[in-house]
Amino acid sequence: MSSPTRRTVLRGLALAAAASSVPLPALASAAAPAPAGEVPPLRQMRGMWIASVLNINWPSTPGLTAQEQQAEYLAWLDVARARRLNSVFVQIRPTADAFWPSPYEPWSQYLTGTQGQDPGYDPLAFLVEETHRRGLAFHAWFNPYRVSMQGDPAGLHPDHPGRRHPDWIVAYGGRLYYNPGMPEVRAFVQDAMMDAVTRYDIDGLHFDDYFYPVNTTAFDDAAAYAEHGRGFPDLAAWRRNNVDLLVQEMQQRVRQAKPEVAWGISPSGIWRNRATDPLGSDTSGGQSYDNLHADTRGWVKKGWLDYIAPQLYWYIGQSNADYAELVPWWSGVAAGTGVQLWIGQAAYKAGAAGQPAPWFQPDELTRHLTLNRDHPEVGGDIWYNSGDVRADRLGSITTVVSDHYTRPALPPLLPRLADGPAPRRPVLTAARTVAGGVEVRVTATGRDLPFQFAVFRLDRRARPGDLDDARHLAAVVPGGRHVRWTDPEGARGAYYYAVAADRAGRLSEPGRGRRVVA
Repeated sequence: MSSPTRRTVLRGLALAAAASSVPLPALASAAAPAPAGEVPPLRQMRGMWIASVLNINWPSTPGLTAQEQQAEYLAWLDVARARRLNSVFVQIRPTADAFWPSPYEPWSQYLTGTQGQDPGYDPLAFLVEETHRRGLAFHAWFNPYRVSMQGDPAGLHPDHPGRRHPDWIVAYGGRLYYNPGMPEVRAFVQDAMMDAVTRYDIDGLHFDDYFYPVNTTAFDDAAAYAEHGRGFPDLAAWRRNNVDLLVQEMQQRVRQAKPEVAWGISPSGIWRNRATDPLGSDTSGGQSYDNLHADTRGWVKKGWLDYIAPQLYWYIGQSNADYAELVPWWSGVAAGTGVQLWIGQAAYKAGAAGQPAPWFQPDELTRHLTLNRDHPEVGGDIWYNSGDVRADRLGSITTVVSDHYTRPALPPLLPRLADGPAPRRPVLTAARTVAGGVEVRVTATGRDLPFQFAVFRLDRRARPGDLDDARHLAAVVPGGRHVRWTDPEGARGAYYYAVAADRAGRLSEPGRGRRVVA
């Protein structure tokens, strides 16, 4: 999620994938047995990024009708379900604009082709509702400071904040940015993003790797530095403090407004190289601390995030940035902090033209997840991006699913929410043979409806520990008052148990099991 060239290429790949007729696995297929010797986790982040900037993924092109946009998004949710994912990260504020009726910034041009033009419906409301209807978590992906992919302020909508406050804008590299060094800008972008958090039923607030675009005075913030930079040893330290303030203040605002919303960042994967800093990784790539003024390690150590998802977009054995070096390094950073560690995976590189030979090995990505198993701090992965998850070049994603996603998985539970009130125990009202398998019926009890039900299938009555991992997890199905699910692998004599999960991921006690007798 860093290179404009990559974005252009990915947009073409996404469009090609959307137009292809390659069949996806059936959504109703039952989970396969876990590989021998592996205990599949009950919880695991399995996400994918759905990018809207430049119409990379969704909408595939500006100016589609509301019905066409909605159909395309539902197709992406089908991809997520087919690949046994449990979360989507959807870009809803790509360039200081909005995919919802925002009082702060104009409608996004990536919806209609014209910034400020109403698309005729509320996309964010639709996105959240349909994502939850399928039992998936919705993480709202924001870019805090990018204003435009072109460099002329006159190209912004006349009512755009950048037009009303031209002193907020810095032009650099043919693009426009809000100036992170102005306190009023920092407050404004927080207000703009928190509007979506407070008004919509989202599960997470997510940043990617864009803060300052470069470490150079060519990004002209000299006036703001002169006004606000007193007491800092140099420009870089001041800029880094500005980003720190944004991160820390976002945490405070999210927790105050909606404490069950997960707050996290997916930064570029190298904090600092060891040659620069003894605390850094044994790498020689671009350093987020220096190049983007993003102290990603510091955010974790200070507990300013619920999770961090570093973009480890390198292959195992790469000389300047070895995946096998960076996973242990990030695991060491996260250990003992309470901050979840999820890994950003480069689906876009597998089998893509111009990539080095290791990316043409169909098992490169699955080897990444195999390596992750040796580091318990790693709680899952997010795939960039949805177009590549669907395209499945070389069968690389299919291989990951068959090797690592054999069982369903609930999304992770944030440690700070673990002690909250658990859902009430559900009632498994029926488990009976029908055409196509075993129909399981689950009823929620209490006033608050569960977000999901975890349905377990065993060949005997449950024993202590049987429901602590996913070995016997048959499905995770969307919650409701009365839910029916058909298990195509069920048979007479099987025992079923249901556990309710709330939006935070807290689990109920299991309902009384039922044995299929007819």
